Amino acid sequence: MLWIILIIVIAGCVFLPGLWVKHIMSKYQQPTDRYRQQGSGCELARHLLDSFGLNDVKVEETPDGDHYDPAAKAVRLSPDNYSGHSLTAVTVAAHEVGHALQDSRGESLFLMRQKLARAAMVGERIAGIMMFAAPVVLMLTRIPQAGALTMLIGLLSMGLSTVVHLVTLPVEFDASYGKALPILKEGNYLHDGDLKHAEKILKAAALTYVAGSLASLLNLGRWIAVLRR
Repeated sequence: MLWIILIIVIAGCVFLPGLWVKHIMSKYQQPTDRYRQQGSGCELARHLLDSFGLNDVKVEETPDGDHYDPAAKAVRLSPDNYSGHSLTAVTVAAHEVGHALQDSRGESLFLMRQKLARAAMVGERIAGIMMFAAPVVLMLTRIPQAGALTMLIGLLSMGLSTVVHLVTLPVEFDASYGKALPILKEGNYLHDGDLKHAEKILKAAALTYVAGSLASLLNLGRWIAVLRR
């Protein structure tokens, strides 16, 4: 019974943040035309970038989720937020512009995040190779320690992406509360009464990476459980 309760608690900790983020984003996509007169998420992002002198930063539509790509110098918005006129659309656009500002100003936390993200990508590739190579190494060498070392390297590499997501939280919260919220508030871009709801969206935008890190942590635990059999 204790194990069942523990599994339920762990599952809740892993999946609830992601479900909450999706709920908040979806909730404030209605009504879809709330900011039709002011402009879409794409138009607001373009306006904000130009107002900060970031004319070289592009605004693009993407199916891969809202994000800022520092290599391509592009704010990328999902279809609903790119062409949408909802509170979610304009708020998420401001959040991603916040990351563009961090990049343009060369802020140390943002630069550290980029280095860690690149390291995590390499780590994930190494993890995939090591996890599948471990049985082969054990079979060829007949040395248990060699197989165990290979698996350990794989697990550590896999855990790197979880650490990266958690370490970059300050970058996300700065994009939301240090950049986007003051921009939306001081520029009077939102309707009366919408600011408190925009804060919830900005919190959800920042916590997207927490949901991702917890999911990767669950995947890490799954591999550990498989390898212990």
